Amino acid sequence: MGSRMSTAQPGALRRLRALMIKESLQIVRDPSSILIAFVLPPILLFLNGFALSLDVEQLRVGLVLEDDSPEARDFADAFRASRFFEVHMAKDRRELKDDLLRGSLRGLIIVPETFAQDLAQATQAAPVQVITDGSEPNTANFVQNYVQGLWANWLTQWARDHGQPLSEPTRLVPRMWYNEELISRYFLVPGTIGTVLTLIGTLLTALVVAREWERGTMEAMMATPVGRLELLLGKLLPYYLLGLGSLTFCWVITVTLFGVPFRGSLAALYLVSSVFLVSALALGLFISTVSRNQFVASQAALLAGYLPAFLLSGFVFEIASMPTPIRILTYAVSASYFVPCLQTLFLVGDVWEVLLPNMAGMAIIAAVLLFITLRKTVKRLD
Repeated sequence: MGSRMSTAQPGALRRLRALMIKESLQIVRDPSSILIAFVLPPILLFLNGFALSLDVEQLRVGLVLEDDSPEARDFADAFRASRFFEVHMAKDRRELKDDLLRGSLRGLIIVPETFAQDLAQATQAAPVQVITDGSEPNTANFVQNYVQGLWANWLTQWARDHGQPLSEPTRLVPRMWYNEELISRYFLVPGTIGTVLTLIGTLLTALVVAREWERGTMEAMMATPVGRLELLLGKLLPYYLLGLGSLTFCWVITVTLFGVPFRGSLAALYLVSSVFLVSALALGLFISTVSRNQFVASQAALLAGYLPAFLLSGFVFEIASMPTPIRILTYAVSASYFVPCLQTLFLVGDVWEVLLPNMAGMAIIAAVLLFITLRKTVKRLD
């Protein structure tokens, strides 16, 4: 019995090694795998890193100066000097009302006729009216918050220059940790890596088994002593290494090109990413095993991999704000565990209280997918 086990084990290892060599040669010969792993990631990173931004600059607003005093003109100069606003001046609000209705302006700031008078009487009581376009609530909030911030800064500076006290009953001093400047790119780009690796991992393996069936080579594989587990591992491991190479490429682009800080360790990054890649590759293997068609497998990979990773991972949309049925669905999306890990590693560091529970979630999903794929992989022709 012991002799049979000792001879079977080396045979299994030899078969697995042969499968890995075969699949590695296939990767080298097939340019689509290289394109998916090393050309698609920078394209998606560039698009999301440069085009997708939650920071709003150059908001088109109208500034109505009903008061022509030096104080009002100084306040207008502060607006024109701000990088957040593209200011269109007027002396009557009726001149800009139609522009606000058409959407060419995102808001109106009204400086009333009594601005200088009110300012001289009580520093904090000078009224400034802000009218925003409520059809776009997020932009309206940006206009309101930016105007409030600029008004507070100008009022403080004006009081200091004129030697007048600025009485504020309560003053809030906000402080942001880990991303003090609130640069959206710092958490969007790490989240993009999660969606990119989901797409890459799922697409790479989704085409593998389906390609074997289309080319008729699966029948030849069935005639060999290769077991189902050996077959899956032989196809998964080479693409796992390719996925790690793609991760390294994405990390270099994120840190060097986009200037996103990386405060964690590379060891933790590769450990977390390894668990995630297994789940993404397992999803692709499951799709290819079921579909047996490269076109169907690629479409299913986009629907089952990329779209949930983009919409349900917390990358753009906050999971806590989603309806309960959708929040429950996110537990089955591996990227919903991976994206928080990436954002933590880049912006905070190796916080294992965050990393370990998310790694456990990804490991469970990977184990379930591999088990189902193994059961669906049969060594017979249907």
